[in-house]
Amino acid sequence: MNGADRLCDTLLGNGIDVCFANPGTSEMHFVAALDRRPQMRCVLGLFEGVVTAAADGYARMADRPAATLLHTGPGLANGLANLHNARRARTPMVNVVGDHAAYHLAYDAPLTSDIDSLARPMSHWLRRCTGPDDVGPAAEAAIVAARTHPGIATLILPADSAWGEVAAADIAPVAVPAPRPVPDARIAAAAEAIRRAGPRAGLLLGNMALRAGALETAGRIAAATGAKLFSPVQISRLEAGRGRVPVTKIPYAIDLALKCLAEVDVLVLVGAPEPVAFFAYPGKPSRLLPDGAPALPMAEPGDALGDALAALADRLGARTPLQVPTPAPLEGVPEGDLTDAALSHSIAMLLPERAVVVDEGLTTARSVFELFKRAPPHDYLMLTGGAIGMGPGAAAGAALASPGRKVVALQADGSGMYTLQGLWTQAREKLDVVTIIFSNRSYAILQREMRNVGVNQFGENARRMMQLDDPALDWVALANGMGVEGAAVETAEGFHAVLDYALGREGPFLIEAVMA
Repeated sequence: MNGADRLCDTLLGNGIDVCFANPGTSEMHFVAALDRRPQMRCVLGLFEGVVTAAADGYARMADRPAATLLHTGPGLANGLANLHNARRARTPMVNVVGDHAAYHLAYDAPLTSDIDSLARPMSHWLRRCTGPDDVGPAAEAAIVAARTHPGIATLILPADSAWGEVAAADIAPVAVPAPRPVPDARIAAAAEAIRRAGPRAGLLLGNMALRAGALETAGRIAAATGAKLFSPVQISRLEAGRGRVPVTKIPYAIDLALKCLAEVDVLVLVGAPEPVAFFAYPGKPSRLLPDGAPALPMAEPGDALGDALAALADRLGARTPLQVPTPAPLEGVPEGDLTDAALSHSIAMLLPERAVVVDEGLTTARSVFELFKRAPPHDYLMLTGGAIGMGPGAAAGAALASPGRKVVALQADGSGMYTLQGLWTQAREKLDVVTIIFSNRSYAILQREMRNVGVNQFGENARRMMQLDDPALDWVALANGMGVEGAAVETAEGFHAVLDYALGREGPFLIEAVMA
């Protein structure tokens, strides 16, 4: 029994039985320990950004952490962008980062780096094992931290802590504190603010407040008071579709966001931060709420959000469910060019019941979110931190956490190239993922941002930094090279037919939707 064995046993004894990995030499004792425990599912990612995105997607759907295995500082650094996204989503995750043996650090070998400093900005909790006997306690503390905040716990495992002997011991599950109760004073303040503002009040719901049960409670509050229900610009997980209480998603574009919140006199925050502009723009505000309109924090991620909403509803006498009209299912096959409207219509119309949508579509199919309200019940996940490249990996992780459910990944072409290797993991694990590539052959979001800062004329240098058409990416060939079947379509009716086929089969499939 060595430190690596103890780490594996501690993870398994606490329900962490999936490890997304890209290991190196320093982690070989941990790999050997994993090999002795077939009950741990080990999933290889060909790039660490896929590993961290997959752990994010997995935990969002499983409501419990997975582990990652990353190789020293550079391996961790390769995964930091998607750790940033996971941190913003408040995703529970236990990162195991290997390091040189403690006595070897003094020699400054080529892979030596300051792992602690690299990990700290993207971690809610960080600890370095001090020896083999510290591995068990450190792993337990990491699990508690990941599940309590919830958030990113990073455990640095020096090689000699992994290979050093430890005494055999029984593993008992750690005690994880229940979600924090929200103080009565906060609930009373929120109730009073909503009473005063009436229909000009809003609730901004995030994290666990976007699950179906909590949404029903929020719907009772809306029915009783006229308060509006909002979600953040970027959603960690929303239970949506016909029969569920709908929310208004605050738009990404600043002018649309300002218009969306223009009639709000007070915004009560339930598991979400105050909405602000994604970037600073000349002559435009950073706050999205009208001048003088307060954002009133009632509950934070990690609080008992459902209980807090129930207590708020009780104070407001909100007992009648919100009458949500049942929208008619979408019908008809779009024809002609592949436009945003045509793509959104087909995706929402054909979406299977209980599907999981992973949305990194960015500038394309923006209208699909509203149309999803007419789709069967489903879960909706999206990019949360703005660091592009989470889609292929997050879709793989969500599929692993949701056996028997179809995963539909809405993927912009530029950001998809950041973590293209995620398709290989989908193929290797035989995951039921349909990836839709919105192939506009550009960084279209950057073109919009250039205009937002006042630049409307693009010269050759700017054009070449934003176009992906010379040469054009061949997504079907790229997918085939990763072991994923695919097809390219150029018409709305062609897309509808291929999507219908892909959703009716099992296993990974990619559709390149070549935009008009």
